[in-house]
Amino acid sequence: MPDVTDISDLLARIGRRDRNALAALFDHESGRLVAIAQRIVRRRDLAEDVVQEVFITVWARADQFDPSRGSARGWLTTMTRNRALNLIRDDARVDYHDVGVISDLGDRQFDALAAFDTLSERDALRHCLGALDEPKRQAILLCYVTGLNHGEAAATLKAPLGTVKAWIRRGVLALQECLA
Repeated sequence: MPDVTDISDLLARIGRRDRNALAALFDHESGRLVAIAQRIVRRRDLAEDVVQEVFITVWARADQFDPSRGSARGWLTTMTRNRALNLIRDDARVDYHDVGVISDLGDRQFDALAAFDTLSERDALRHCLGALDEPKRQAILLCYVTGLNHGEAAATLKAPLGTVKAWIRRGVLALQECLA
């Protein structure tokens, strides 16, 4: 089990793009961070989404961690707390729908698949969408073709909101790269 100085070392290695260090940090700290987030947001699934976003930020910004300004564990805790509080504050912008509302939207998955199937085999967009893994493709089609918001797409796909957001973010980046 890494101690506090090891966590700083892990962050330094993550800053140099060491995936093993990120995995080790996640294994060591994620349970504690989920517990902190869950105390704030009161739901395990939302707490896991918060921690996922924190680790995405850690991967992107670990090189910005300055040990002279505080401990590595404190940095992780502060990020988790702030993300959880932002989630509560921004909750007014997130629409949660019950199953009845989702079912009233019709079979959006079928509509999204039908739109994909109507693309020409020679169409670059079809090729690039086809190169994505199924969850990313479904999430993108549900949001961009059928007009569902991320929360509705998450409910339709029966996946956590943060996961669906990550699928869409990564999928759109892959599409941009493929189409460039």
